[in-house]
Amino acid sequence: MTCYFRHLKGIFNEAGIEITNENKKEVDRIIHTLMGVDYKNCPEVWREIKKRIADDKEAFVSTLKKASR
Repeated sequence: MTCYFRHLKGIFNEAGIEITNENKKEVDRIIHTLMGVDYKNCPEVWREIKKRIADDKEAFVSTLKKASR
């Protein structure tokens, strides 16, 4: 779980999301849902995240921010 979180610290900061032990699993599930990937498929969700960031980082940050509220 959350094997890709260390790569997203800047994205989480931009989205105003503070990752804690209490919310880490919930944020992970939200991201999997947003990426359309089955939960706990870390490699696939990370591939999709990288594509979306490359395509439109601001849109990804905005979507993540809205979904995590």
